Amino acid sequence: MTKLTTHVLDVYSGKPGKGIKVDLYYVQNNKREKLNSVILNNDGRTNQPLIEGSNFKEGKYELTFFVGDYFKKIAEIPKIPFLDDVVVKFGISNSKEHYHVPLLVSPWSYSTYRGS
Repeated sequence: MTKLTTHVLDVYSGKPGKGIKVDLYYVQNNKREKLNSVILNNDGRTNQPLIEGSNFKEGKYELTFFVGDYFKKIAEIPKIPFLDDVVVKFGISNSKEHYHVPLLVSPWSYSTYRGS
């Protein structure tokens, strides 16, 4: 099944990013179209794919992870956090494949990659 999924691992606490808000956008001609907005479950994942099937098309996408709000709830961080919203811009070149975009995050750093 062709779909886009994500998950977040909080490397600060060593736990899934439970309760993080994530927005998905499709970007075309410098215009962003919001496709989905979700709150990650207890496993730091979405309950359903962010987008799938015929709605999943080639092009440029953005995922915005609201990690500042998350870390304010679980850790003592400055009023103005070092990381607030983490935006991951990526491209889908083959809409017949499954794309998975994980985020490993702490209050001071993040990493992402194309997962499986």
